[in-house]
Amino acid sequence: MITIKKLPPHEAHKIAAGEVVERPANIAKELIENSLDAGATQIFLHLQQAGKKLLRVVDNGHGMSQEDAQVCFEHHATSKITRVDDLDTIDTFGFRGEALSSIAAVSNVTLITKKKDTEQGIKLELTDGQVTHKNNVTCNTGTDICIENIFYNVPARKKFLKKDETERRHIHQLFNAFCLAYKNVHFKLFHDTKCVINCPPTDSVANRMAQLWHNNHQKLLTVQAEHANKSITVTGAVSDHQTARFDRNQIFFFVNNRWIKNYELSRALLKGYTNVLPGGKYPTAALFVTIDTTHVDVNIHPRKEEVQFLHPRMVETTITTGVKDALEHNLSSHIQQPVNIKPAQAFVQPAVQQSMQPRPSTFVPFNFDALPFEKKPIGTPAVVQQQTTPVQQRIEQPPEIPTVKQQSPYKLIGQYNKTYILTEHENGLFLVDQHAAHERILYENFAQNFKNLPKINLLFPALITLSPQDCKFVEQHMQLLQHNSIDVELFGENQLKISATPVHLKNVNLQKLIQEFIGWLHESNTTDTQELANAIHKKLHAQMACKAAVKAGDVLTSEQMQKLLDDLAQTDNRLTCPHGRPTGFLWSLTDIEKKFKRDYPSTFKSFQ
Repeated sequence: MITIKKLPPHEAHKIAAGEVVERPANIAKELIENSLDAGATQIFLHLQQAGKKLLRVVDNGHGMSQEDAQVCFEHHATSKITRVDDLDTIDTFGFRGEALSSIAAVSNVTLITKKKDTEQGIKLELTDGQVTHKNNVTCNTGTDICIENIFYNVPARKKFLKKDETERRHIHQLFNAFCLAYKNVHFKLFHDTKCVINCPPTDSVANRMAQLWHNNHQKLLTVQAEHANKSITVTGAVSDHQTARFDRNQIFFFVNNRWIKNYELSRALLKGYTNVLPGGKYPTAALFVTIDTTHVDVNIHPRKEEVQFLHPRMVETTITTGVKDALEHNLSSHIQQPVNIKPAQAFVQPAVQQSMQPRPSTFVPFNFDALPFEKKPIGTPAVVQQQTTPVQQRIEQPPEIPTVKQQSPYKLIGQYNKTYILTEHENGLFLVDQHAAHERILYENFAQNFKNLPKINLLFPALITLSPQDCKFVEQHMQLLQHNSIDVELFGENQLKISATPVHLKNVNLQKLIQEFIGWLHESNTTDTQELANAIHKKLHAQMACKAAVKAGDVLTSEQMQKLLDDLAQTDNRLTCPHGRPTGFLWSLTDIEKKFKRDYPSTFKSFQ
């Protein structure tokens, strides 16, 4: 009995389409690439329901003849190559063909196209990849292709499409990349008949970045770098050291003008910002790598979203060098400008900065099993409620000391450099980072009581200005903010209104907090709703704890230090702060004796 059967061609094409067409953004990519290869100077993209219901690309390119229009939907039809050896020297996207067969197999397609030297164009309608209607029409030179009801005949694939906002975000990223790569083309993006992106032709990458993201031109730096052997050049623009985002959504790389995704290139870019941007912050960048086509393989990915370099290290080094040079040139230009400094302020050094100066350290991480805190019954730390007052009050007014107190397993020595609390224990000298320890105490309290966090109504509601796309994105996840006592609602197309916050966030920059919130969502790798909610709760609680905790440079009384140590002893996960930094280090007695050579009694016996 024969169990292996050969699928009919139309069923095989549906399955093959899944390799190329995963979501509407893949279709948009193929169609826009075809328009660019057709020499279009105007490309308009229309979407309905994030491309699920309709995705239409209209261009003013060369158009197609009636013969080419019918052939382009056939399997393996292409104008890019004639033999496999041509893959080594591809420098175009491909003109009408290749992926059109796959797209037509899983959607309803309407194509209208006309060449410049013909009087009439042709209109084709396809269902299941087969032409159902064909007739001549009067139309403009160029191509108008409409894709409707994606995966209507493959329900198993359709159910894996994400929410409209997620699919829309993928298309936005793709569209931004095309706008950056082709500055001479007029791009427009329409959502449900409304124009959301309009980028007329411009002469520089910085201008294009300003069109897309409303960047300040003065905050963008030109990058121009070339490898020593002149085989690789890197050009483009990046943001300066004072501008940063909380996600990577405005970092774009292009290889021979093709947008690609490459982790190593991103790491090379961030390496250029070493000691300039803090951790968790990302620049805005659009960098173009020009390299010999024989030194890069663009066909290692089915959708050509990744590339493989023959000499990857050379490319990464050139990017890092170009970014560093741009930043150093910018900093040098600022340093050379005259700066007026008041004499009274010339030698003032804030306490917090002083505490961050490098110091010699002989401490090593303590043995976690030898933590000099005895576990006590968990209670709600009283110091949390004390944080509702300003910083000055929480330092000047020590918390009330209980009348009955257990014997501590350690002896408080004092505060070092207004940052560390020193204690003596039988195992050695233990130092506690006052900020990290207080962060952990507050974080655990917030985590246990986040549904009942004290909330304060703002006298003047805060208006947060965002892009319309970010506003819609936040709207999809607004309940995560509301569950953490942040009362927020849409206020127009590009603003949010916050009318109440947890008391611990009352002095926080809410514009920055919402931007961080958006960054956390973008950087999240999970699609599970509950898992995402838990991750966001943790980040918001860590943010609140960081803002409310005592800081490096705050002077603490003995009572306040003792209360902080007692509360830390009652806290779960007390070994690190919410961001992973240790709350304390133990300098063991053995290590101390080694420093004084007391581990060699025969040599220093007279000193014992």
